[in-house]
Amino acid sequence: MKQPLGVILAGGQATRMGGGDKGLLPLGQGTLLSSVIDRLEPQVSGLALNANGDPTRFADLNLPVLPDSIEGFAGPLAGVLAGLDWAAEQGADTIVTAAADTPFFPCDLVPRLLLAADGMAHPLALAATPDARRGSARHPTFGLWPVALRDDLRAALQGGLRKVVLWTEQHDGREAVFPDEAAFFNVNTPEDLAKAEAMA
Repeated sequence: MKQPLGVILAGGQATRMGGGDKGLLPLGQGTLLSSVIDRLEPQVSGLALNANGDPTRFADLNLPVLPDSIEGFAGPLAGVLAGLDWAAEQGADTIVTAAADTPFFPCDLVPRLLLAADGMAHPLALAATPDARRGSARHPTFGLWPVALRDDLRAALQGGLRKVVLWTEQHDGREAVFPDEAAFFNVNTPEDLAKAEAMA
């Protein structure tokens, strides 16, 4: 299988942070987004950013900025679809997504997702961590997604589907289990940002 392209999902409205772009908040020597780029870029063959609104605010990143094609902030699956459409134009078979507000995700995210989806006609896998109650907890913004299913995803979104796992389960999506739940710590509030600063 060809190395996937990477798509960073930054299309949310960041309401718990008072709006704006969470990814541009400072963290360590850079921003949340630069931390995510630094982790994902070495694992993929190319990188793009899914974000809505004026793309010029990300101009210094030198990345393609992909807006949602589904109206009305349809959630992460709309960002996945934007990424799959871009990947199709690039001639890629798959993408791997990562959330712009999760700066400590595993440096082996992509190889482990690829391993989990090995042998699938349409490779589809979500990252997961152990969960005492449920067995595993899926992280739906971190996944391997096949370009071949983009029209199916588009139809599902146009039909009102918003929950990632409902769609992945329809296509027998697998899980790549990572042992460290803290790796998927995401920044939703000012308190989370302070915690991330302490972890950086």
